Amino acid sequence: MSEVIDAPDGLQQVRDLLARGAQPPIGRTLDFSLVEVERGRAVFEGTPDERHYNPMGGVHGGYAATLLDSACGIAVHSMLKPDQGFTTLELKVSYLRGMNDRTGPVRAEGRVVNIGRRVAFAEADIRDADGRVMATATSTLLVLAK
Repeated sequence: MSEVIDAPDGLQQVRDLLARGAQPPIGRTLDFSLVEVERGRAVFEGTPDERHYNPMGGVHGGYAATLLDSACGIAVHSMLKPDQGFTTLELKVSYLRGMNDRTGPVRAEGRVVNIGRRVAFAEADIRDADGRVMATATSTLLVLAK
């Protein structure tokens, strides 16, 4: 029991990863990084390019969806107790502007809307360097006991 009490909560777990310069494997795959975290909020940054293109010559919607899912998930994780985890149950994405290799850097900011014992709700948006909204998402996440 003392292991759980002494274990870091979700926010500290994420802060420890940032302090070590660690990034999730999906971030390495798609070349985006967690850059900020506080209780109930997480920010990822990336720069879409041709590696992320779909067959029509624009950035695949999965790139935005992955950034948004990551931002929502880590925002929720930052509010969890040491003995909790999470998984995404639902992610609804709205694409407002297409991205391409000229878009430049984008920021996905996730925020917790509400968190209960078993379910959390979060929202996120992606903005370009000029602050234009590229995509938004709402997410429902299941809070799990480890």
